[in-house]
Amino acid sequence: MSGNRAVAYKEPGVVEIIDTDYPTFELKDGPGVNPANVGRKVPHGAILRTVTTNICGSDQHMVRGRTTAPQNLVLGHEITGEVVEVGPDVEFIKVGDIVSVPFNISCGRCRNCKEQKTGICLNVNPDRPGSAYGYVDMGGWVGGQAEYVLVPYADWNLLRFPDRDQALEKIMDLTMLSDIFPTGFHGAVTAGVGVGSTVYVAGAGPVGIAAAVGAQLLGAAVVIVGDMNEDRLAQARSFGCETVNVSKGDPKDQIEQILGVPEVDCGVDAVASKPAATERTPPTRHLPPS
Repeated sequence: MSGNRAVAYKEPGVVEIIDTDYPTFELKDGPGVNPANVGRKVPHGAILRTVTTNICGSDQHMVRGRTTAPQNLVLGHEITGEVVEVGPDVEFIKVGDIVSVPFNISCGRCRNCKEQKTGICLNVNPDRPGSAYGYVDMGGWVGGQAEYVLVPYADWNLLRFPDRDQALEKIMDLTMLSDIFPTGFHGAVTAGVGVGSTVYVAGAGPVGIAAAVGAQLLGAAVVIVGDMNEDRLAQARSFGCETVNVSKGDPKDQIEQILGVPEVDCGVDAVASKPAATERTPPTRHLPPS
């Protein structure tokens, strides 16, 4: 295997599909790569053929020029793929496995990882604790909006789906497991949602919808989703949520109309930043199937 194509940041508002190197089990120099990582061996890694990948709101921060992302940084930290190669130190992940890739890269061995603080792993980013694929100042690991991507610490970082055929059948749902759904679910967990809770989710974007579903899975009695986009609110209602249109009055008053009291047990803030009027969103382009 010699080639690869990927979506790369060029300048504010511009991304392009570029030809790039096929991954190897040794880190190469490139856009955003910390010099201390160049030449680093990754015998515990796996190379994936990307099956699905999502565009995150965090990617948009870079694309819209809000960060110091370098030119030709390959984007993408929400990856689902098929394992095509494994390093010599990989024990449990096999070629052909269909896997989900958590967006935060971690080693599973350092003190923070052992304390379940995998978002601030000590061993993957020479600049500071914590790392992610294809993101500015996060260690320079190449992103997953590409045909092929390297995943370090494969036995630790990859979630293998036990039934390959079933996974591929449901892959458009399972792609949410890399970032979007766990983010929303974690929001519901940290808000203290439990059996019988009343819950308000501010924001009906993808993470807000995931938080609402997560709250239902945790046993919430009533889940109320607030937004001003009627299409998004309709999506929330489609799976049993109550909704509040925040452009039509104080959410507190509307919550009282639903519950009889102007308060809830738990709240999740899933409101993203709004793009400035001068910003433009680049068109979405899909890699053709290989």
